[in-house]
Amino acid sequence: MLVQKKRPLTIADVAREAGVSRTTVSHALNDRGYVDPQTRERVKRVAQELGYRPSVRAQRLRSGQSHVIALISPMPFEISGGSARLGFMMEVAAAAAGAALIRGYSLVLVPPVEGRLAVEGLDIDGALVIEPTDDDPSMAYLREAGLPVVCIGKQPGQQDLAYVDLQSAESTRLLLEHLYAQGTRHIALLIGLQKRSSYATAEQTYRAFCTRHAMTPRVVAQSEQGGEEAGWAACSALLETDSEVDAVCALVDAFAVGALRAIRERGLRVPEDIRVATRYDGPRARASEPPLTAINLQLESVALRGVDLLLGILSGKADLQEATREMPALQLVMRQSSMA
Repeated sequence: MLVQKKRPLTIADVAREAGVSRTTVSHALNDRGYVDPQTRERVKRVAQELGYRPSVRAQRLRSGQSHVIALISPMPFEISGGSARLGFMMEVAAAAAGAALIRGYSLVLVPPVEGRLAVEGLDIDGALVIEPTDDDPSMAYLREAGLPVVCIGKQPGQQDLAYVDLQSAESTRLLLEHLYAQGTRHIALLIGLQKRSSYATAEQTYRAFCTRHAMTPRVVAQSEQGGEEAGWAACSALLETDSEVDAVCALVDAFAVGALRAIRERGLRVPEDIRVATRYDGPRARASEPPLTAINLQLESVALRGVDLLLGILSGKADLQEATREMPALQLVMRQSSMA
């Protein structure tokens, strides 16, 4: 017996049932144009009762928008790999995807892809970019393409780009004051060589802290491409030439894990001989041995502000001041790596 497939509902069916034109249905369902409020509500009610769902493809053709935004992470896999594989990115993505979805947008993740520009060819309306460097190729591509961009963490040297503040100065201050309160007086700062705002701000905050407390600055920079091995190499070299070091503040969690290994290999103990702390309280910080003192960066709030700001730019209703005004307070998460 041949079963006839039910014909999918169309906008014409809704128009006929509601007693209005197809144009009125389109305007009512998409909240465009002028439609009497009572008519708009009737059209929406009829569409819901009939089970009509607008064609996403048709909407896209009419509006010229994909209703897709990208979340781009330029951090190399050496940093985002291991137990924290894309941990920072995924924590931002979890909140951003939900926020985008309820506003009618989808979120596509663009992790670092070595050897090519991963963002090329994506059909997106705009992008969130996590901690771009001053010469980030994805940023250059997005700007040349005329696509709206919001940075999670300011891009160095750019004054005209919207961004959500990651509070790098405050996170560095919290870590340094904690280590100082634990009795350490010879704190080394371990940062990345790449030109990111977070590194520059952390070093500036650290040097001011050293001046205030009459401490000798010890700044070591390593390439992110080395990951945990870079942290190990930097800390090994530091301890080889400076026996006074009693704490390491590593901005990158992978560097902090490498530093733990370097300290142990020299027969020193953490935290008894040297205390260690890092910025991001992610899977790597929690799974290391010993667990690392870190900062709750309030990434859910950061992600929500980023999405709201980007969609505000797309709609022409962005409040650029709101993204950086009164960010939620960061929280120091104290763990065994720095506690006596």
